[in-house]
Amino acid sequence: MSLYKILKIIVGVLSIVGVILALMIIGGNDGMVDNMIYVTYIVLAMILVLVLIFVIKGLLAGDIKKTLMSVGAFLAVLVISYVMASGTDLNLTQFTDKGVDVTEATSKYVGAGLNAFYALAIIAIGSMAFSGIKNITNK
Repeated sequence: MSLYKILKIIVGVLSIVGVILALMIIGGNDGMVDNMIYVTYIVLAMILVLVLIFVIKGLLAGDIKKTLMSVGAFLAVLVISYVMASGTDLNLTQFTDKGVDVTEATSKYVGAGLNAFYALAIIAIGSMAFSGIKNITNK
């Protein structure tokens, strides 16, 4: 049996389980929400495993130098974003008074994530604009 058929069967079984749990939740059985969350975790874990398998398969079949350069550039953006984040941008006592456990480290991680998002968005938009302009000028 091929991998495609096995995955198709697994997807079908999980779809049926998901539909049954969704109907039970709609029917008023709120205890099924936990079961639906567990099914979601299982599906997410399966997706992550499959993504890792196909990424490794692609790495072994393709040019590893380009892949490592891309991963290195991504890690460089993350490191630069983390260094640029201060973590002291806001008054943390407002959060701790409400019972939210926010530290400077948490604030720095959030700031680094936002900086990385902005940098990657600018890079993506810039590369799309560059390729569009390049295609127009080459015609």
